[in-house]
Amino acid sequence: MNKAIPLDQAGSLPFWRRPVALLFLMAAAMPIAFATWSALLNNFIIEVGKFDGSDNGWLHTVREIPGFLAIGVIAIIVFMREQVLALVSLILLGVATALTAFFPSMAGILTITMLSSIGFHYYETVNQSLQLQWLPKDRAPQVLGLLLAAGSAATLLAYGLIVLTWRAFDLSYAFVYLVAGGTTALIAVFAFFAYPQFEAPNPQVKRMILRKRYWLYYALQFMSGARRQIFIVFAGFMMVEKFGFDVHEVTALFLINLVFNIVVAPLFGRAVAHFGERNALAFEYVGLVCVFLAYGGIYYFGWGVVLAAVLYVLDHMFFALALALKTYFQKIADPGDIAPTAAVAFTINHIAAVFLPAMLGYLWLVSPGSVFVLAASMAGVSLCLALLIPRHPEPGHETIFARFVTPAPAE
Repeated sequence: MNKAIPLDQAGSLPFWRRPVALLFLMAAAMPIAFATWSALLNNFIIEVGKFDGSDNGWLHTVREIPGFLAIGVIAIIVFMREQVLALVSLILLGVATALTAFFPSMAGILTITMLSSIGFHYYETVNQSLQLQWLPKDRAPQVLGLLLAAGSAATLLAYGLIVLTWRAFDLSYAFVYLVAGGTTALIAVFAFFAYPQFEAPNPQVKRMILRKRYWLYYALQFMSGARRQIFIVFAGFMMVEKFGFDVHEVTALFLINLVFNIVVAPLFGRAVAHFGERNALAFEYVGLVCVFLAYGGIYYFGWGVVLAAVLYVLDHMFFALALALKTYFQKIADPGDIAPTAAVAFTINHIAAVFLPAMLGYLWLVSPGSVFVLAASMAGVSLCLALLIPRHPEPGHETIFARFVTPAPAE
């Protein structure tokens, strides 16, 4: 990696070597490995690993342990720059994904999943911190929307290749995982050597912090993690177990999601900037309540595969609005709190993720519909919390209750 450059001097570099360009490159690199792993996962664990719903729950519990331990990022950035950690984590994600199919036993799948998950979660933690440090507040929602679209475009390319070649060339899980993971790792290695180290103007606190005035952000993160696990673990599993989707069919469904995200994510970014974080998150959570209740109806009322596919696309689309949670924190945070709070927030986001998939895996065996009703109730709690965000959040005005509290010095 090249020498360090202050962030305010990065404008003198060629456009492709600027901080925003690096964010876009990483945004495109990560999903090539992770999204390919996700697209093949349900078929791989059912066909090769012979997993049932309970085994699937345990797999995702193991996968989320590194997210719960994301607070360890604070210890690492004491001696390693965040930018370096992000790229090293991407390399680990890529290499572990490339090796996934070479360990088809349950123990092997759990082990390699743990390694790829360390790469994914540590990358996501640091990447969120870098985004909020490198992007100006007035443009952050729009650029975050474009970053989501860039990631979706890269994933669209990967999924398109799977759909077109999986059956035509009778591809194996080993080959696809090897190519996808290897591509991500190679891009990360290139970025490591091609970009200078960008120094943000505000030094980050390198210790764990919990501030009372961030309590609403913490609560929203906790509910987001709990709710999202149900979608990640069980929505795709349902499409394979209940409706018998093959790899190319699951991937085709993902492709539809991506096309919507490429179009919708930049619009969502502009909507957050225009309507504010409270309204954007409220819209997301109302939509998710309806979607999860309808998922339950598939089991309780026997609704068909077309509705299930439509709900899957809507579900994925609503999650794109989660960028509003990032910009809410950016507006209320002390500049030096961004890195440690990103790590703390990731840990909070994954508290439920450590036990929820395994626990709900057993409930799934008895009543799959109940799993989605529980998710709808979680989205309802998130809606109530989102309504506590003020129209114009800022330090000292983090919630609608701030007007009734005597101002106090920052903690």
